[in-house]
Amino acid sequence: RTRFGYQDFRLEQARVLEAIFRKEDCLAIMPTGGGKSLCYQIPAILNDGLTLVISPLISLMKDQVDALRLVGIEAAFLNSTLTAAQYAEVMQNLRTGRTKLLYIAPERLFSQDRQFLDFLRSLRVDLCAIDEAHCISQWGHDFRPEYLTLSVLKEYFPSAPVAAFTATAAPATQKDIVHKLG
Repeated sequence: RTRFGYQDFRLEQARVLEAIFRKEDCLAIMPTGGGKSLCYQIPAILNDGLTLVISPLISLMKDQVDALRLVGIEAAFLNSTLTAAQYAEVMQNLRTGRTKLLYIAPERLFSQDRQFLDFLRSLRVDLCAIDEAHCISQWGHDFRPEYLTLSVLKEYFPSAPVAAFTATAAPATQKDIVHKLG
């Protein structure tokens, strides 16, 4: 209510949040506009560490980071639109624990022979959220091969739950997402 102005949870938001706070992995299938992003933004505010948000869309990253900053939440993204100085600032804010949410594409997450993943492992990561999770499945529309390697999140961040979010996933795609994320 204080940060986002909503009076109540919608659809399955409460169930998803309960699972995340119990440190359980989950797959949330919610319609576009159904409030999926609040399901990882609220834990980011309440947890001490970093929430890592894997997102395939640069424009969505920027929109969400801008909206979060407007309500006083430290969020950042790492993608090809940043200058070297902006990238350095994001990295410094990650090192100091100032950033609560980091939006990143899977391609960047696995860049430089997983050096960036190793850097993130040195931080406290409390939640790994995967937006547009249908991209994990070859049956999903918008398949991206880097999404197949996201199962390593459990290896790199064993105490952080993995929460996958999508608006579109047929039963076969849902099973595939769960299987491929381990």
